[in-house]
Amino acid sequence: MTTDALIEHQHAAACKNCGVTTNGNFCHQCGQATHLHVPSAREFLHEFMAHYVAIEGKLWRSLKLLLFKPGLLSREYIEGRRVRYVEPLRLYLSFSIIFFAVMKLSGVEIINVGGRTDAPAAISVPAGAQPSQTGESAEFLKVKEETVAWLGKRNQAVAARVERYLNLPEAQRKEAAKRVFYSYTPYAIFLMMPVFALYLKLLYLGKGRRYGEHFLFALHSNAFAFLMLSLFIVADGWNFVRLVLLAWLVFYLPTAMRRVYGGGRTMTALRWIVLMFLHLVTLVSFVVTAVLSGLLL
Repeated sequence: MTTDALIEHQHAAACKNCGVTTNGNFCHQCGQATHLHVPSAREFLHEFMAHYVAIEGKLWRSLKLLLFKPGLLSREYIEGRRVRYVEPLRLYLSFSIIFFAVMKLSGVEIINVGGRTDAPAAISVPAGAQPSQTGESAEFLKVKEETVAWLGKRNQAVAARVERYLNLPEAQRKEAAKRVFYSYTPYAIFLMMPVFALYLKLLYLGKGRRYGEHFLFALHSNAFAFLMLSLFIVADGWNFVRLVLLAWLVFYLPTAMRRVYGGGRTMTALRWIVLMFLHLVTLVSFVVTAVLSGLLL
């Protein structure tokens, strides 16, 4: 048997993915490698670095434009220059995961659901209890009573769930609120991206931009915001660095809007103000709805 015939014989095999008989190193039907083995630790590390840390430069090129050239990464994608950069959705998801992980590890106080900061954590709160019995503030007990009474007139089932949650000890309320916040908020914010893109579509009616372009811009701009807020949390105690990060976060979006959509500074500033107002209202609405829904399940 000649060398060529031996090589052909060795490569001829049924693809383990689709079952097609194929020759060569890759299946002509699905593209999977024909010679498969359990990767060694070295091979696994190399694959991880190549695909997720982007040794080939995709990550660093994307970060350079995302951080220092507002809007340019979106323009590159819109104009068809895409293969050299990390996909917008992967960029958004990566920085959102990093942000919530940093926030959780930093111990930032997100939600304080009633009570006093020095109230006993191990005392349950029976219905109708007095402040002296529970350690809860009079204001909190009054708000709880009024809230449950108001909800009871509209939906008894919801009122019962709210009362059950508010009757928990303060420490348990906080723990439940944090757990629900970190479980539901990332999804709520992601679901806001199509709404953010819709706002951009309405603000730039007549510009000939398709909705997909606005959605792309929404992913990039919010990925940048997640990255800046992550760095802001990490820079605890570095007030000057935090000031610089906040300033760049404020000026980044209108600068990116001008680069992607064009227009004068005045109109861009007005659109930015309207966009930020709508975005903040939507953000609060989505997050509050997500957290309350999680708490009352």
